[in-house]
Amino acid sequence: MRIDWDDLRNRARLAAARSYSPYSGFAVGAAGLTTDGRHLAGCNIESASYGITMCAENSLVADLHMNGGGRIAAIAVVGNGESITPCGRCRQLLWEFGGEDCLVDIDGTPTTLSTLLPHAFPTLPLPHGSGR
Repeated sequence: MRIDWDDLRNRARLAAARSYSPYSGFAVGAAGLTTDGRHLAGCNIESASYGITMCAENSLVADLHMNGGGRIAAIAVVGNGESITPCGRCRQLLWEFGGEDCLVDIDGTPTTLSTLLPHAFPTLPLPHGSGR
């Protein structure tokens, strides 16, 4: 699959324009591409309590599930117009929905999640109703 990184970065900037970031003033947008070629987008949505703030990558994963599910092949994230790296929490989330080979744009260099998060929590299936 060919990934147009310039297009993903531009889509991430467009997503950031929809950010709700009145507390930090740091507008973040994420744009992704699924393994079957669909585009995804998400932006950060802040809360006064900070702890329930949604990162752009979180809303991108919500977009993935709202539009049929699948796997993330590549993602670009921008903050206030510049390329940024997903935080650790988001790296784990991306691992679960993209896997170790998911590519992340890091300063113009596609980098695998296995490089960014070398010791990710395993995504083992839990028994239904296990409460864990």
